[in-house]
Amino acid sequence: MIDTNMLNQLKEVFTRLEGKVELSYDQSEHSKQKELVDMLNTLSETSANISVSQSGEISRSPRFSLKTNGKHNGIVFSGIPGGHEFSSLILAILNSDKKGKLPDESLIGRIQRLKGPIRLKTFISLSCENCPEVVQALNLMSIFHSDFEHEMIDGAFFSDEVESLGIQSVPSVVESNGQLISAGKTGLGELLSKLEEKFGSEQAESQELGQYDVVVIGGGPAGASAAIYSARKGLRTAIIAEKIGGQVQDTKGIENLISVTYTEGPQLSAQLAQHIAEYEINVLEHRRVKNIVNDKLKLVELDSGETLKAKSIIVTTGAKWRELGVPGEREYVGRGVAYCPHCDGPMYKGKKVAVVGGGNSGVEAAIDLAGIVNEVTLLEFSSELKADKVLVEKARSLANINIITDARSTMIAGNDERVVGLEYEDLTSKELKTLDLDGVFVQIGLAPNSSFIRELVKTNKIGEIETDEKCKTSVEGIYAAGDVTTTPFKQIIIAMGEGAKAALAAFEDLTMR
Repeated sequence: MIDTNMLNQLKEVFTRLEGKVELSYDQSEHSKQKELVDMLNTLSETSANISVSQSGEISRSPRFSLKTNGKHNGIVFSGIPGGHEFSSLILAILNSDKKGKLPDESLIGRIQRLKGPIRLKTFISLSCENCPEVVQALNLMSIFHSDFEHEMIDGAFFSDEVESLGIQSVPSVVESNGQLISAGKTGLGELLSKLEEKFGSEQAESQELGQYDVVVIGGGPAGASAAIYSARKGLRTAIIAEKIGGQVQDTKGIENLISVTYTEGPQLSAQLAQHIAEYEINVLEHRRVKNIVNDKLKLVELDSGETLKAKSIIVTTGAKWRELGVPGEREYVGRGVAYCPHCDGPMYKGKKVAVVGGGNSGVEAAIDLAGIVNEVTLLEFSSELKADKVLVEKARSLANINIITDARSTMIAGNDERVVGLEYEDLTSKELKTLDLDGVFVQIGLAPNSSFIRELVKTNKIGEIETDEKCKTSVEGIYAAGDVTTTPFKQIIIAMGEGAKAALAAFEDLTMR
């Protein structure tokens, strides 16, 4: 599992360890137990500060926990954290010793103010690209909270529990009683907000972060560009984001970023963060803007309780997956309703699913799922699929893809535990029809993330912020760029250009005031 090259890299990484980290495993008769023990022993050989021990407990599957300087830190792995989760184990070791990338003081304070006890389990798949972010965020909370335990569970080892809980999406975070807390891709900031709402939090005084020339809201390509251009103009700049990279994080292959023949979303996001770090930009990650008070100096209020004052604001919050907005959709998210075929597709092996949306993303999802599930029904509202011709031809060539056009989804049906069907209206006959199935993948495009500012600036009917040729909104001193705006053609390279334009426009206006 760990080759020589990786071992050498880990030896270098773990030279930073100062405290003692103990990997304590349970005894088990499971056939994969030796594989786990071998992996843990191999890891212990990379640093004198890492040791392996037996916990004295007995488990039905491979399971181990982490101790820091002899004390349990609340982190447990059930299964063997290989694949994408290997990084979660490495970071858990580093973070346990307060090494590696850690939350800033404000976030640590929010974590510590959560009302305990908190006991959470995250069900994952080793092939899931979105799972590590959730696992790593909750592991960090375990480290910084004195009464917080988090267990990563590989669903492949616990199929009966997955079935009994009705889990059909990964990652799925549940309480010890099985109640669902979160499903799907979620960052540290959003998870923290959900836990504050669920468990409560000790009251904290609001914290003023000072005054800035420019505050950029959003950390995708447009936001990164706006922040960098602002800083290069000598403006005091802050950027507020749930995560640097934004929606780009979820993008697989990127082949149209001119001069870069090929890259992927996570790599580009890391490069954006690295570029931002080259300048004096205050990065406020894992935060959301709660409210903006419009005045000569605009007041930006964050969900963390922090506030900033800004002469200019540039909104670059991008877009998120659009929901169908039908009964049953939100009720069954994570239990049959999904938005990421790459992550959740394997959970439906041998089952029947529907994909709603006949654009490129919908048809691509149907093609991908056809190789995993027993049957895919692709539904499109229009009279024909809107995807590229090559994708449509590929979909039509696959025997287990059924295509239905002129179909308006009206309801997702469930049995209180999971999805069992999809109701749709045949727009030709006006007849309501029902499909018996196990899952619904929604792929109907993106919706702008503008709800926090929609009452302040002018937007169109779908919530996109209206801007002029210089990215100015209807409110003086507030600019917008990227996918959150009415700018046509939602492309990375266009968003970068618009972000730069917004920054230059803000600089121009500031110098003229």
